[in-house]
Amino acid sequence: MYTPKYFQQADIPEIKEFIRQNGFGILVSQHAGALMATHIPLELSKDGDKLRGHVAKANPQWKSFQTATEVLAIFQGPHTYISSSWYNHKNVPTWNYIAAHAYGTLKVLEGDDLYHSLVHLMEKYEQASANPVTAEKLSADYIRKAMQGVVGFEINIARLEATYKLSQNRDRESYSNIVHELEQRGDEDSARIAEAMKKNHDVLFKP
Repeated sequence: MYTPKYFQQADIPEIKEFIRQNGFGILVSQHAGALMATHIPLELSKDGDKLRGHVAKANPQWKSFQTATEVLAIFQGPHTYISSSWYNHKNVPTWNYIAAHAYGTLKVLEGDDLYHSLVHLMEKYEQASANPVTAEKLSADYIRKAMQGVVGFEINIARLEATYKLSQNRDRESYSNIVHELEQRGDEDSARIAEAMKKNHDVLFKP
C-alpha cells in the first residue's frame, strides 16, 4: 500500500485494534490469473497473528485458497472529504481516511475448527443485540448443517500496513480549522476523523 511518510502508522498494536474495531473487510486473492475479492467479516485472533472468516461455497473465490501464495485482507475505517477552503493558504482539497492491509498465507478450516470460527464470529457481533442469538439457541446440529454451505479459512498474517491520513502535513492553524469544520458536519465519518485528529494533535504540535 502506497503511504507517504506523513501518514504511515507503524504502531502494530494500534493497527490490530483498528482491525478488531473495523472487522468487515475485503478478502483479495488470485485464481487462474484473475483477481477475486469478497466483502466479509473477519475475526482477528486474540494474539493478533491470524484472521478467520468464511465465504459461501457458491462463491468461486474459495477455489483460489489451495493455490494462492499470498492473500490480502483490506480494512476500511472512517473517511471524509477535506475542503481546501479550510486551510489558511491556497492548496488542493483532499480526502482523510484510515485503512489497514493484512498480508499472509491462507489455509482452509474444516470440522471443529470451522465450527468454533463460526460460533466465535456470531458471538462477537450478537453482543450488541437486544436478544442475542447463541450457539445453544441455534443448536450444534443446526450450525454443522449450515457449515456445508461455506468454506472457512484462516490467514496467518505475515505483515501489516496502515495509512492514517489525518492532515499530519498541515500547519497547526489549518489542522485546527479542519477539526472544527469536521465537527460541524454532523455525520459519523467526519466525527470519527475529527476525533482521531484530536488524539494526534499534541503529538504533532508539542507545546
